[in-house]
Amino acid sequence: MRIVVIGSGFGGLAAAIRLQGQGHDVTIVEKLDKPGGRAYVFEQDGYTFDAGPTIITAPWMIDEIFAAAGKRTADYVSIVPVDPYYRLRWEDGSVFNYNGDRGELLRQVREFSPADADQYEKFYAKTEDIFNTGMPLVDAPFNTLGDFLKVVPDLVRLRSDQSVARMVNAKFRDERLRQLFSFHPLLIGGNPYAASSLYALVHALEQKWGVHFAMGGTGALVRALVRCFRDIGGTVRLNSEVAEILVDDRTNESTGVRLASGEVLAADTVVCNGEVAHSYMKLVPARYRKVNTDRKYEKYDYAMSLFVIYFGTNRQYEDVAHHEILMGPRYKELLADIFDRKVLADDFSLYLHRPTATDPSLAPAGHDCWYVLSPVPHLGSGTDWATTYAGYRDRILRYLEERYLPNLSQHLTVVRHIDPRYFRDTLNSHLGSAFSVEPTLLQSAWMRPHNRSQDIPNLYFCGAGTHPGAGLPGVMGSGKIVADLIGSAPIPFSRGRRHEEEAEAEAERLSA
Repeated sequence: MRIVVIGSGFGGLAAAIRLQGQGHDVTIVEKLDKPGGRAYVFEQDGYTFDAGPTIITAPWMIDEIFAAAGKRTADYVSIVPVDPYYRLRWEDGSVFNYNGDRGELLRQVREFSPADADQYEKFYAKTEDIFNTGMPLVDAPFNTLGDFLKVVPDLVRLRSDQSVARMVNAKFRDERLRQLFSFHPLLIGGNPYAASSLYALVHALEQKWGVHFAMGGTGALVRALVRCFRDIGGTVRLNSEVAEILVDDRTNESTGVRLASGEVLAADTVVCNGEVAHSYMKLVPARYRKVNTDRKYEKYDYAMSLFVIYFGTNRQYEDVAHHEILMGPRYKELLADIFDRKVLADDFSLYLHRPTATDPSLAPAGHDCWYVLSPVPHLGSGTDWATTYAGYRDRILRYLEERYLPNLSQHLTVVRHIDPRYFRDTLNSHLGSAFSVEPTLLQSAWMRPHNRSQDIPNLYFCGAGTHPGAGLPGVMGSGKIVADLIGSAPIPFSRGRRHEEEAEAEAERLSA
């Protein structure tokens, strides 16, 4: 079949490689001038900044993508473990090196709170149970209510109705440990006080498989996947934004896409890796969407957005780890500001990324490459970022200088940023959400946007807004789901007949 994949994020690349490996003729069309989607790369003055995801877990899922093309990951990119996984810091000076050494973790837990030491083993056992049950769902489709009902008993047994924070808080007394073991949903756009306890599986996932980094940055992994895709015959077209997903009035099946340039690309199947709400509401005419209506997508709750500063320094801060989580003065109340009240708070908690701790080649010799990320409300908050961004940027940089990066202002060489407008205008994300549909219990599995459209039978969706959700394991899993669904789907009669007609016409042309 001829298949068009809209978008070259990790979900689209995972689907495209698998589909090309199945023998289909696959073309990826990408709006931007580089592949990667949210995993775009900014390059400036010798610095390489990963714009999006920087944390690689579940490395076997990457191996499976290359294997689907008959290739090996190691022949395309080097993926290395990071230790510590994260270093967490609090304003009282507390530091926790979170890694895969269970004995060391337990020692640090005991140091923070002797009364909580016994609870850690119980917590880990719980996350392991959730991992063993929940991880297989990452690449399992939930296109029917029956698919969902099969797993309901397990969801009940695991108390998935509880939030991650509630589960963690029932185990630990120390507030710092409560934050340490509950922050992971933020990495996929979720509020720890609203995300289902199913997402606590990330702790067991990291303990079993570690946290990794692609040498050359996440962009190097994107380039490796693109090269693999091209090596097996796939086509990538950059600077090719899709303006409409075309649908046949008679069959209600997609016939391809129309680009913003006016060019039409015919296809037997369309896979959309664009943000799901924007894609339905802006790319598919409303008359073809009886299920996936504008009203439906306006009613979803959307994940937070992000304010990210990318900067370079002409000195190295060698006491800073690759991944640092800098906890601010508030936790639960700050999350309520971001997710519930949707106000831009005066304080913040930050993720500080220093990739040159692992790969010095990402900056000029003797320099460091950074980004610092602050979760912020999406554009439904009404914040005017055109007038707010400069002050917010300066407050964050001043905070870093005062607490963690001495004399930062004297050593800055490059400073750039993105805010919620980037996610809306450049990445076509509804409300400028950085992660699309928020991962809550009632917006998960079957209740999340489906991987196969209920309206258009040959239109499929992968990426952060669909099942199973955001994060590299989630979006790569969605790509596998889509490829498996297409691989097992019979060609509808109308398209099969169209193929016959095209073949007959081509035979007549050749004979003439």
